[in-house]
Amino acid sequence: MDDRDGFSAQKLFDSTFGLAYNDFIILPGYIEFLPDDVALDTQLSRHITLRKPLVSSPMDTVTEAKMAITLALLGGIGIIHYNNSIEEQVAEVRKVKRYENGFIMEPIVLSPGHTIADIDRIKEQYNFSGIPITEDGRLQSKLLGIVTNRDIDFEQDRSRKLAEVMTSDVVTAEEGLSLLDANKILRTSKKGKLPIVDADDNLVALMSRNDLLTNKEFPMASKDAGKQLRVGAALSTHDADKERLKGLADAGVDVVVVDSAQGNSIYEIAMIQYIKKTYPDIDVIGGNVVTEEQCEKLLNAGADALRIGMGPGSICTTQTTMACGRSQATAVYRCAKYARKFGVPVIADGGIANIGHIAKALAIGASTTMMGSMFAGTEEAPGEYFYEGGVRQKRYRGMASQEALQRGGGKRYFSEDETIKVAQGVSGSVVDKGSLFNYVPYLIQGLKHAFQDMGQRSIRDLHEALDSGALRFEGRSLSAQIEGGVHDMYSYKQPTYM
Repeated sequence: MDDRDGFSAQKLFDSTFGLAYNDFIILPGYIEFLPDDVALDTQLSRHITLRKPLVSSPMDTVTEAKMAITLALLGGIGIIHYNNSIEEQVAEVRKVKRYENGFIMEPIVLSPGHTIADIDRIKEQYNFSGIPITEDGRLQSKLLGIVTNRDIDFEQDRSRKLAEVMTSDVVTAEEGLSLLDANKILRTSKKGKLPIVDADDNLVALMSRNDLLTNKEFPMASKDAGKQLRVGAALSTHDADKERLKGLADAGVDVVVVDSAQGNSIYEIAMIQYIKKTYPDIDVIGGNVVTEEQCEKLLNAGADALRIGMGPGSICTTQTTMACGRSQATAVYRCAKYARKFGVPVIADGGIANIGHIAKALAIGASTTMMGSMFAGTEEAPGEYFYEGGVRQKRYRGMASQEALQRGGGKRYFSEDETIKVAQGVSGSVVDKGSLFNYVPYLIQGLKHAFQDMGQRSIRDLHEALDSGALRFEGRSLSAQIEGGVHDMYSYKQPTYM
């Protein structure tokens, strides 16, 4: 008889009722280390290791190149959505793989035939100037000069061609130089911008003096063997996406997510098998699944990781509309326990609203957590900010919302050719969270404190404690959940991040 306080995870989840993250609590362990002693290295898939257990969801209001680059620099990984053309998705992947810290790899470029008025419009929209001028106004074209504020500030005629006002004597640097060397050139030259050119003087990148203070190394960055940032991309189960897969492979994608709301299908199994046979060096994440039987099918097909969740997301209505799915904590525990027998990690996808939920997902077996709404309000998410009721917000929508379905989101739900489209999600907005460069360190530090309270130094230790029964749990009544949050206050100021 086990006389330890609390219950093992097996006992907790041995119930006819499905549990969500809020339905249980983890009992505290023994503290003998500091939060900064916690290591959060983890497996995304069989062959890919991350320094932080954070993954951004492949949604068109969450993950494009900017999100993927920043998250990779901070130790996680972004999965580029596929609610776009093959060329557009491949271009986003290339941006991530081509990224070099401190260098602007996609600078705005103009031609000699553009006018000062064009510079004015760029400055108004992006709040910067210092524009490289190339022969045809494109990157990878011969650099002719640069136009800065000093060239145009006192010019009355804003219709003058840039060829007449640009500075032709430009300090440049050859591609391949280090960030440190580029910084030295900027400092000694006292120039505002440093164009990076190839051996034929074609512009390949740009560096800005204004970025000197923010250019720093990211030792936790998720990188491949070639020192390029890691990035994932989603695709559907349709045969037509085999062409998309080829483009992604050519662009250097590290991992692909076969994106289906219900992954236990003949179509997904066939796609996973095709990917593993045709591109064996690319890891495949299968899903979404919530039962052991679903896991078995995708693992037998060759999946390198499993994505767990069917309907728990804040913008998802699948469980209500389709009467199928599973409570997320139960789904993560059951699927992780099964997949661990085969050495395959799982991703807890959906239902995560705070640091505590991330900690709980990892504690019940997940190796990483995938988030949409948590990242959708950041500067790095696609879309523009807007104000409503005095609150700064960004648009966020489910990929099965009516809006997304009209743009091709139905591929995930086998419904893109249907005349009548049944929504399984909604559109809305989320509050501004600022930049990931501030938000992610906050999440990680909070997560380290959670690990300290649980008495676990790493995700590996956490999973070993889970399997052995040393990690103890307890269910929570509704009253306990209310008690565990802010209560009985007349008013209070909510923290910047919850």
